[in-house]
Parts: sequence; C-alpha cells; structure tokens
Amino acid sequence: MTISMYEASVPVFSARLKALSTVLATAEQNAHDRKIDPQVFLTARLAPDMYALTRQVQIATDHAKGAPSRLAGREVPRYEDNEASFAEVQARITKTLDLLATFSAAEFDGSDDKVIELKLGGRESSMLGLQYLLHVAMPNFYFHLTTAYDILRHNGVPLGKATFLGAR
Repeated sequence: MTISMYEASVPVFSARLKALSTVLATAEQNAHDRKIDPQVFLTARLAPDMYALTRQVQIATDHAKGAPSRLAGREVPRYEDNEASFAEVQARITKTLDLLATFSAAEFDGSDDKVIELKLGGRESSMLGLQYLLHVAMPNFYFHLTTAYDILRHNGVPLGKATFLGAR
C-alpha cells in the first residue's frame, strides 16, 4: 500500500486545523467563564523567547497553506499576520481550511520528486517534495500546533489529548 503526497498532506492539515479550532474555542469559552481578558491567552507564551499563541496559530496555518501550495505548483497565498482576537485567528483557520478544500489529488502527482525551493533560516534551500513535506513542513506545523495547545494548557484551559487529536 502506498500513500500519496496529497493524502499525506491536505487531509492531515485539515483535520489538525479543525482540532486547533476546537482548542481555541475551548480557550475562548474558558476565558469567558473565568472572567479572564482573552488577550491574556492570545499573548501568552511558554518562554520569553518563544512566540505568543496568536503567532503560533499564524505559523501553523502558514505551513498548512504553504506546503500543499508548493507541492501542487501553486503560488502560496499571503496572509497579513494581523490577527488579534479569537474571532480573527478562527477566521484565519477557516480561510486556510477553505484553501485546502480547493486542492485535488491529481495536483500532487509527481510532487514527491519535485524540487521545492524556499528560504529556511534566512538562507535559500532546495529539496525534493517528499523531503520538504516530511522533514520541514510537517514537523514545523506540528511544533506550532502543539505549542499553541501547550500555551493554553499551561494557562489552565481544560484541554486533553482527545481535544488536541480532534476526537472531541
């Protein structure tokens, strides 16, 4: 059995972003229930040198829209990175999910051997599509997704593994 580049990317990004949306909705409700200004959560970070929650969501969606776009040979859509509320980060997730829904499996044919060029850490890099997806896009996506979850959990939002995985 083989797995296509489409199946390894678009449905995975979509499912995880839907779970992230649930995590954020839980956090927003928790802030309301505990009478906490939502900005406390949105600007929270795990360490002083790490990005805040809002930026974690932005970067996760950047990988979710960037990887399939590059692999399918499309232009990567640019987002403004100006979200400052739960409604705005939710809208960004929805916009990314809507984009992901426009991809077809056929667009990914041969993308495992396609040369992907991008900037990594300020320098130009090129690699094959499979290497890019498995060693750059997915690890970065999961890192920022997990960090967003961890920021909220660290701030007392009642989240569990099932919510992170999208089972709730």
